[in-house]
Amino acid sequence: TMMQAQLRCLCLLILHLATGYSHEGKFSGPLQPMTFSVFEGQQGSQVIFQFKASPPAMTFKLTGETDGIFQIQPDGLLYHNGALDRETRAVHKLQVSALNAQGATVQGPVPITIEVKDINDNRPTFLQLKYEGSVRQNSRPGSNIGTLTAHDRDEENTASTVLAYKIVDQIPAFPKEGLFLVQAYTGVFQLAKQSLKKQDTPQYNLTVQVSDKDFNTLCQVEIHVIDINDQIPIFEKSDYGNLTLAEDTAVGSTILTIQATDADEPLTGSSKILYRITQGDSEGRLGIDTDPQTNAGYVIIKKPLDFETVAVHNLVFQTENPEPLVHGVNYNSSSSATFKLIVTNVNEAPQFTQNIYQAKVREDVAIGTKVGNVTAKDPENLDISYSLKNNKRGWLKIDPVTGEIFTMAPMDREAESVYRVQVVATEVGGSSLSSVATFHLALSDVNDNPPRLATDHPHLFLCHPLQAPGSVIFEATDDDQQFFRGPRFTFSLGSKVLENDWEVKRINGSHAKLSTKHTNFEERVYSVPIHISDGGEPELKGTVSLPGIILAVVFIRIKKNEGKDNVEIAQACEAQPLRN
Repeated sequence: TMMQAQLRCLCLLILHLATGYSHEGKFSGPLQPMTFSVFEGQQGSQVIFQFKASPPAMTFKLTGETDGIFQIQPDGLLYHNGALDRETRAVHKLQVSALNAQGATVQGPVPITIEVKDINDNRPTFLQLKYEGSVRQNSRPGSNIGTLTAHDRDEENTASTVLAYKIVDQIPAFPKEGLFLVQAYTGVFQLAKQSLKKQDTPQYNLTVQVSDKDFNTLCQVEIHVIDINDQIPIFEKSDYGNLTLAEDTAVGSTILTIQATDADEPLTGSSKILYRITQGDSEGRLGIDTDPQTNAGYVIIKKPLDFETVAVHNLVFQTENPEPLVHGVNYNSSSSATFKLIVTNVNEAPQFTQNIYQAKVREDVAIGTKVGNVTAKDPENLDISYSLKNNKRGWLKIDPVTGEIFTMAPMDREAESVYRVQVVATEVGGSSLSSVATFHLALSDVNDNPPRLATDHPHLFLCHPLQAPGSVIFEATDDDQQFFRGPRFTFSLGSKVLENDWEVKRINGSHAKLSTKHTNFEERVYSVPIHISDGGEPELKGTVSLPGIILAVVFIRIKKNEGKDNVEIAQACEAQPLRN
């Protein structure tokens, strides 16, 4: 037994020495928070530490981020039984507890940290399997082409992640090897020894290697030599002759096809042709669209032609490439052509200066007042006669020569707040073509409607005999435009004589209450005139009436009939506000 214990301690010591595990130079010790460093990649079983516990602790328990790799024996021996991977988990957080014979925790859990140390076990990789770049022919040596980027999963800022690039193959090796270089530690790709010509070799295929201290990886780089723009586009003919069109030719019509050619590499910015009109179309009525495959140019009407503005367009077409020309090469007369477009006249209808004219006046404006003016012009400079359509109420008239619009009858905002008519401009002579515009006349309100009762049935009822002073509620209105916050009517009795028997009080801007001052009234109809003022400018007053001056209050007698209450007339014997 003594011999076995000695052998076990010896094996434990050998394992620690072999793996380099330690904690402050110790291989065993009491249960307490500890941190250990373990190199990734080592196979188990590798001992880390042996924890000691005092009675009543009999065994140990391990929890936390074990990943099925870390284990602890009952005697406190902590070890791992498989290889660790720093790139999967760089730090393992574990907890160790000491248990008694019954399995109860007597110490801990105590945090144990395992730091996984990096080894160079990852090969560098490129972000792309294949890179493509381009270099313009005649570019100077040292011109940048692009940047290669590789990545290493090992720990950053260590020798394992220092990467170096180099070119290991160039196809073709013409006109010589080493035409390109890559900066060793930045991956910047450059032209190295001389300028290139597309006609010699249009494409190079390179193999680039990236290496760390133990591994290397290859990727392919494809370099295209791009043609430079050293040829100007040339028109197939310098003069495209004459063309006569009517000024009403439809917008969008193609009126001419022009063609130029370019000797640079096809379907590149050096050979693509753009057409411009440099003279003869200052108003931009024409445009040119280019076919990207054939470089044909189609001259199209973009805005209506106008004989009265320009009858003859002496056009100059200019070609150019989207790619700039190389130094020393310039466009010349071969890149331009001429064309004459003759526009013929077509009789056109007069044109108003705007589609809708608007004006605003008071509704009580005097008859004959000028309220607006419309203007139209005939493209052929013929005289114009103006007239009105849809003048349904006959409120307006128009001067046929000047286009001035006047009132010719009283207007009423309450009947129509915005009066709309159509104005017709007809050319005098010619084919009598005409155009139509709209005239809107907004009428602003004038306080020209006196107040009135809101109902057509102003009979109010009180029961006779009165047991107590009674009251009735009524509502006023008028037809003018109301104030923002509603009506502002005021109310008063129509005669001082009535003040002995009646009183009227305002409830709000539209309602008032008429009350009796005593109960000594006969059974009959009383006519109580009420003055109502609207508070407008000018202030208007009205006396509510049936139909002109009377607010009728009817007293009705209640009869007794077989123990049941009835009234002499069908209306309810209660004070009711007026309603429509």
